[in-house]
Parts: sequence; structure tokens; C-alpha cells
Amino acid sequence: MIRASHSWGALRLAGPGAEGRPPDAGAQRADGAPPRAVSAPGPLAAYVAGTFDTKAAELLFLRDCIDRLGVRTVTVDLSTTGEPSAADVGAREVAHHHPGGERAVFTGERGSSVSAMAQAFERFVLTRRDLAGLVSAGGSGGTALATPAMRALPIGLPKVMVSTVASGDVRPYVGLTDICMMFSVADIAGINRISERILANAAHALAGMIAHAPPPKTGRPPAVGLTMFGVTTPCVQAVTRSLAQGYECLVFHATGTGGQSLEHLVDLGILGAVIDVTTTEIADELVGGVFSAGPGRLDAIIRRRIPYVGSCGALDMVNFHAAETVPARFRGRRLLRHNPNVTLMRTTPEESAAIGAFLAAKLNQMEGPVRFLLPEGGLSSLGVPGGPFHDPAADRALFDAVARGFSPGPDRVLLRLPHAINDAAFARALVDAFRSVFEREAPPLERSASSDREAGRR
Repeated sequence: MIRASHSWGALRLAGPGAEGRPPDAGAQRADGAPPRAVSAPGPLAAYVAGTFDTKAAELLFLRDCIDRLGVRTVTVDLSTTGEPSAADVGAREVAHHHPGGERAVFTGERGSSVSAMAQAFERFVLTRRDLAGLVSAGGSGGTALATPAMRALPIGLPKVMVSTVASGDVRPYVGLTDICMMFSVADIAGINRISERILANAAHALAGMIAHAPPPKTGRPPAVGLTMFGVTTPCVQAVTRSLAQGYECLVFHATGTGGQSLEHLVDLGILGAVIDVTTTEIADELVGGVFSAGPGRLDAIIRRRIPYVGSCGALDMVNFHAAETVPARFRGRRLLRHNPNVTLMRTTPEESAAIGAFLAAKLNQMEGPVRFLLPEGGLSSLGVPGGPFHDPAADRALFDAVARGFSPGPDRVLLRLPHAINDAAFARALVDAFRSVFEREAPPLERSASSDREAGRR
């Protein structure tokens, strides 16, 4: 028997209305037993949610699998008909959590009802003090109903979505969270030789994650986020080695979702500082590559005012998928096949100047301590002398645009260094800059002649 012996105390979602409302009166379980109470303090539970008007058999199968493993369950109906069901928590109880109440949910129009119920369920889960994990099963509608609530739950709290759409683009459902998406293979339409095995796997996965969660650790060192690309890996590895004794370094691959994930953790308060070595996603955003993190890149640092150390890693390139996918307007440019699925394009002086202006504008909005380091020896392993992307004119356009737009201050410093980004000396300069803003007792920052000249001009 699996028993949930750990405590999710650190992840409890108590808040206004944490005690919740009573389950729908008269709702019965499929076996005729009265509904379980879900709001009273007690053992933590696996929540099983979905549309009981169409998926009751499958959802109750999930519940029974988890029950047999010794983990307490709570079933929640997300149907948009408003009719009573076998769930412990009925759809009307969930709908009460919508800001507009039941009327906003049960509109009779499928699209608006699904959107409103999803919003109500998201607010509902944030009142549950006993929620240790959440599993759902459904088609596109059921997936759209359940996953917003999953995204609202803390990272690390188990979430499993069995879905007919899990073999396609799941980014709209998963977002920047740790939802486990399991493809149902066949439609979720009855218990059969396929659905039985897949739903059982999902139930066992959730129960296992709940019952065998690692105990929470205390006394962790501060968490620092870093951004990395293959062409800036030596720099990031050197920085993480230098900081390994006193900090927990979380590295994010700068492929669009990587930068978004880093900033999401900044907004959640999980990261206390950022060493943004690789800002290449900005090049993709401005030029039209495939690894953009969106126009909001750096906005979380602005909002949270945390210490920020940044650089220009891989801003000498824009990313596309396989060579045949490169837009026609770029076919005559300097292209490099990085691997069969990634094609790189060298940025021009004009594009580099626009990137530099974008960076300076964002840096000027940061109210926390800022150190931004310009690697004048090369922006990546490809941009050094002799490399395929070595282009001093484009690099100079980038550096000059950053310097021209940058507004220095007592705690906002721009450094121009003669090193390439992967040089050991540049990694040391990043570490010194980080310590100067995070520890406030670091050795003096390395300054090159060019940085002194720049300071004199300003």
C-alpha cells in the first residue's frame, strides 16, 4: 500500500476562503456512498477533476486506482451543464469561485462556459488546503478546463493531464509549469484495453509523486538564474563552478521558453538574482527568429528589482529551424548550419544597433542593482577572430548602441571588457560583478581601458 507520509506544508495554498464551501447537497458517488468532505483539515488528497457529464467512468476509474493505492482522493466536476454528478465537489460549487458567480459559468454557450469554468476552477484550487496533486483526463475541452488550474499551482506539486491533444503542440496547455502531459492514444470514451492501461499509468504516476515526494530541504543557498547557449557554455560553466559553494545555480537554455521560464521563477520569488550571460532571445524577437522569449524579456527583473548581471551572449546570431525553413528574405545572408534542426544567421550592424537600443532601454528601467558587461573580444564561440560569425563592425554597432542609450548610476554600471565571452577572464569579471551587487563585499570590478574611456565620455 502506498501511503502519503510527507507534508506539503511549504506548498499549502491557504488564503482567504481557504475553508471553502460545502460540497453540493445530494451529490452521490457512483457506489452510492455519501460525498467526502473536502474542506475540513485532514489528510492530504489527490484531486481528480474533469467533466463528469461526459467522462464520469474514466474519472471514477482514475479515482479508484488511486484509492486502492491508499492515497485519499477528492473528485471535482468541471461540467458546464450545472447538473448534479457523482463527484465529491459538484460543478456549481466550483462555479461559485468565478468572480461573476454561477451565471458567468452556465451561459449555455460552450465557448464562454468552458473559459469561465476554467477560471473558476483555477480560483477553486487555490483555496484547497489539502490538495497534494491533481490529475485530469479529457479532450481539447477538458484539457482547456483543467490545465489553467494546474498552471496556477506551485512548481513541484504533482500535476498529470491525460489528453487527446498531448501529442501535438502542448505549449498552450503546459505554459511555463511542470504539468505531465500523457497522450491518451485513443479517445477518452470508455474503459477499454487502451484507456484502462493509460489511465492506470496516470493514476499510479500521480500517487507515486504524492507518496514519494522528497522531503523539503531547509537552509538552501540563494538561487541564481543563468542563461546559456551551446556557444556560451564555457562561460556559464566557469561562472557556475565559481559560485557552486555559496549559491544554487539554475541554468536556462536560451531558446525562448528558457528565458520565459527564468523570468517566471523571478516573478515567483524563487530566483534572488540573475546572471544573464546569453541574451540571444532578444535578437530573435527583433529580427524574426524562432527562439524569441517575446517583447517582455527582462520585464520580470524590472518588476522584481532583483540584482541583475547581464551580457551580450550569442547576440551575433538569429536562430531558425532546418535550413529549408529559413524565410526567403534571409536566404542570401550569412547562414551556418548548427545542426540538422538549427540554422544560425549572423546579425548585421543595423540589426545589432537595434538590439543594443532595446537592451539599453530595458536596463534603464531596472531599479535594482545592474552590471552589464560587453565582451569586446567576441559574443560567442562563433564570433571570435577566425570564427564564421566574426564581424567587428556588427559587434561595434551593438556595443555603441548599448553605451549610447545606457543611463549610468551609482548602482547601474556598464563595463566594456576586451575579452571574448568564453574567456576565463570574462567569466571572472561576471562573478566579480555578481558578488559586488549580491554580497556587497566583493573585490573591485575589472575595468578595461575602454570601460574607463566610456565612463569619461559619460
